Amino acid sequence: MSEESAPEAGEAAAVSDRAARERLLYLRSSIDNLDAALVHLLAERFKCTQQVGELKARHSLPPADPAREAAQIERLRTLAADARLDPAFAEKFLNFIISEVVRHHRAIAEGTHEAPGTPTDG
Repeated sequence: MSEESAPEAGEAAAVSDRAARERLLYLRSSIDNLDAALVHLLAERFKCTQQVGELKARHSLPPADPAREAAQIERLRTLAADARLDPAFAEKFLNFIISEVVRHHRAIAEGTHEAPGTPTDG
C-alpha cells in the first residue's frame, strides 16, 4: 500500500488541508520511528543492567548504588538541559528506569528474576 493510499486514522483524516494532513502524518510517522528506537534502546539498556545485576549478585553487592544513581541523574539533567529537554522530565524518566533496574537486581539476587522476554502467566 502506498503512502497516498494508506488509510488515515483519527483526527488526521479530519484535517481538510491536504498539505497539513500530509505534514501531520509525516510527523507522526517520525514519532512512531522514534518510539520504536526508544523501545529498542531501552531493551539494550536492560540487557546491560541485567548483566550488572548478575555480577552484583555473584559478588554479594547491594542491588542499589545511591552514589552512582545520583551521579547519573545529575549527568542526565545536564544532557537534557543541553538538548533543550526539561531536566525535571528527564530526571523522572531516569528515576523510573532506575527503580525498575533496582527491582530487577533484587530479583536476580533473590533468584526470582525471569530472563527478559520470558512469557509469564497473565
